Amino acid sequence: MAVTKGLLFRQLFETESCTYTYLLADTDTKEAVIIDPVLETIDRDLKLIKELGLNLTVAVNTHCHADHITSTGRMKQRVAGLKSAISKFSGASADIHLKEGDKITFGRHFLSVRETPGHTNGCITLVTGDQSMAFTGDALLIRGCGRTDFQQGCAKKLYQSIHKKIFTLPEECLIYPAHDYLGQTVSTVGEERKFNPRLTKSIEGFVDIMNNLNLSSPKKMGIAVPANLVCGVHDV
Repeated sequence: MAVTKGLLFRQLFETESCTYTYLLADTDTKEAVIIDPVLETIDRDLKLIKELGLNLTVAVNTHCHADHITSTGRMKQRVAGLKSAISKFSGASADIHLKEGDKITFGRHFLSVRETPGHTNGCITLVTGDQSMAFTGDALLIRGCGRTDFQQGCAKKLYQSIHKKIFTLPEECLIYPAHDYLGQTVSTVGEERKFNPRLTKSIEGFVDIMNNLNLSSPKKMGIAVPANLVCGVHDV
């Protein structure tokens, strides 16, 4: 549930890539923002937006995803006036290129941008104006974190990003990641500071863990990354 008064909040799930999409809106003005929408669930998401009577103004990606194709480009073709957004360091095309301190405003609410590179150079965390919620993308996961072995990944940079930009938020701030593979939906800054098995280590210990994960590449990486560099608009 959203903590902030006058904020509508929905957490949505895509089963193939275990991706969370987030919809936030001002309950008075009906202006809305969607975070990390997935191509396969575009019809579901737009149906919900229509049912709730929302005016979707911005579709933002927390980074250039490697495991699924974003629906932002297709959404722009179906929603008049919708703008896409992504980090200026992502290398991806979008209407809005975000940097540290930028704000995405919807009605009386806003999301502030914190640059949290390490999984990729273009990772951002989006924080609500009252710092009650943080959308951490693939940087910080629940009891985990994003991998650092491809797409400009750097374990040392990720550790510093999380400790300086996310763990400095209030302990009760809710953490909403871009993925979860165990059915977990939300955590808090305080929980992750205390219980995250990777990020409670020293930076040296963290780097050693990340350098020895030996993970296979995401199944869709070959098509997802090129597609997401052009806002997900391509021949599917």
